[in-house]
Amino acid sequence: MDTTVIERWNLCTFVSFTGCIILILYLNKNHSSTKLLALQDPAISITSLNQFPTQTLEFSAAPKLIVSPPESVNSSEDGCNIFDGRWVYNPKARPAYEGHQCPFLSDQVSCRRNGRSDSDYEKWSWRANGCEIPSFNATDMMERLRGKRVVIVGDSLNRNQWESLACLLYSSLHPSRAYIETQTSVYKVFRAKDYKFSVEFYWSPFLVQLDADKKNGTRVLRLDKLSGSARRWQGADIMVFNTGHWWAHQGKLKAWDLFQYKGKLVGEMKIESALDIGMKKWASWVRRKVDMNKTRVFFRSISPSHSRKECYNESKPLLEEPFAVVSSFPRSLTQIIEGTIKEMENPVTYLNITGLSQNRRDAHPSIYARKQLQRQQLSKEFHPDCSHWCLPGLPDTWNSLLYASLVFDTPGQVTIV
Repeated sequence: MDTTVIERWNLCTFVSFTGCIILILYLNKNHSSTKLLALQDPAISITSLNQFPTQTLEFSAAPKLIVSPPESVNSSEDGCNIFDGRWVYNPKARPAYEGHQCPFLSDQVSCRRNGRSDSDYEKWSWRANGCEIPSFNATDMMERLRGKRVVIVGDSLNRNQWESLACLLYSSLHPSRAYIETQTSVYKVFRAKDYKFSVEFYWSPFLVQLDADKKNGTRVLRLDKLSGSARRWQGADIMVFNTGHWWAHQGKLKAWDLFQYKGKLVGEMKIESALDIGMKKWASWVRRKVDMNKTRVFFRSISPSHSRKECYNESKPLLEEPFAVVSSFPRSLTQIIEGTIKEMENPVTYLNITGLSQNRRDAHPSIYARKQLQRQQLSKEFHPDCSHWCLPGLPDTWNSLLYASLVFDTPGQVTIV
């Protein structure tokens, strides 16, 4: 009798133990499946943007697609420097979009529309040394931006970049599913209705405030006050800044008469000192106002200009020469910008496009920054534009590298060479 009870008790214990093992294995498998599904669904819940106007014609939302970073062939601990590489020509290559697909592009960058007949400058692609850069995928980019705000802040070169990014995305949508506002040169916005994100541009060439006295017209660059549009930058999920060129302007091109610092007007100050104060003010704003758990901050390096002789009527890049220092922009100012970024507590990704852009003398608008009739009317007064870039063109590469930085997901990577 006692033996029978013991045998039954042992059997009950064995069955219970086996059941627990099976249950644990099942729960673990279910948890792994749930985790995998979570990785496959990249939707991110954030505060929604303003409501968009309703449309009578509806299109189904694009399927979700998230591109994984390609496996790097560079096994070094430093990882992949996507800004170190070479230009590769492909005679059969086609740009990601045609200029006519984006009617909002300004004349300044619409080279083909303004009469430029050659197109070889559109057939060069950037290849990084030691690793593979993912090609720009508009659908994937819009999925990553779903429900978010992107702000691009700076001078007309950052406006050039905004036009490129807006066109890369706009050309992948039905026009009725996008909203574009480009009435002024100081503020522009592109919104994708189905993805509920915006890409905004704010013109602020110094990042700090430039004021003009209404009575006497005196222009004051306020080094200790950020640009008035800064309140509108706040809360964005991705920020892309630049500054530099306007600080280096001299003579008639200089945009200020006086500096203001610590409440006092200053007539003379070394430009390096002024830029250093202005950059530190911007860095302080990022530290105090930007939630780095939510926001990725990028700073684009100097976009190189070329002389009229280098740029006029050129159809080929300077491939036979190594990347050169940008002679048209003072190295001392570049060092201040890069030094500020290196010292920042909050991680900032440095889009170091200077070297790769230096070789592209062929990609400027040159005389095609204006329509043919305007060129004829201006005659000798018209000068080639060797500062901005044709679209489609080089800024599409900048945005491809911005996209690659998001794909590789490398917050805080500062590559300054």
